[in-house]
Amino acid sequence: MTSSTSHAHADPAHRRFAATLLGLFIVVFVALGWAPWYRDDWLLENVLVFVLVPWLVSGYRKLPLSRFSYASIFVFTCLHEVGAHHTYSEVPYDAWLQTLFGWDLSSAMGWERNHFDRLVHFLWGILITYPVREVFLRIANAAGFWGYLFPLLVVMSTSLLFEMIEWGAAVVFGGELGMAYLGTQGDVWDSHKDSALATLGSLIAIFAIAAVHRWLDRDFTREWVESLEVKHPEPLGEVALERMLEEREADETSEEK
Repeated sequence: MTSSTSHAHADPAHRRFAATLLGLFIVVFVALGWAPWYRDDWLLENVLVFVLVPWLVSGYRKLPLSRFSYASIFVFTCLHEVGAHHTYSEVPYDAWLQTLFGWDLSSAMGWERNHFDRLVHFLWGILITYPVREVFLRIANAAGFWGYLFPLLVVMSTSLLFEMIEWGAAVVFGGELGMAYLGTQGDVWDSHKDSALATLGSLIAIFAIAAVHRWLDRDFTREWVESLEVKHPEPLGEVALERMLEEREADETSEEK
């Protein structure tokens, strides 16, 4: 365990912060899961939560994330629970705005569909990029250019994976449940737009993170240059395979002797 990880785990303030967010999320989860509009859709929507939250809790001792990462995940999962409670295509944000301010966003923007799902896909990119980057830096030791590219690719690929899961669920369950979970609202390009918004959000987060590090980190440029240098000039593929076979033959020969 690294010293930074040990410090985070031993820091009472860090533990209280993480525990407080967990407690608040449980309250939100129970409140919005008590009587969702469509129970079957709520269960499907929360598969991610059923996996993510236990993983974060069980991994706290070994890999406690930063407060910033936990806060980002907390905000995203709370918004996700709002979508799961109503189904994403029926979140009544216009009714809320009408009640609070006397106007609705859809009329002001000329929208004909509910865009809450678009917002959450965009915020997936904005909010989840930093936690993913933190994991890459601390586990895979990604540095320089790769510390920014890999989180972007993870956000893009997970967004694509979600769209494939939605498609699969629509095919398997069919009917109203499948369509509610898919949430295309008649837009044949819905999946493409959702993935594009997640990518855009991640790009914004990546550029913001890079700008902060460029400003504060004196080694920023050096790390980028070093990360793009060739570390192993020998080709892999058949060359590496031949080398491994030779090493294996040499080991077998030495064992026979």
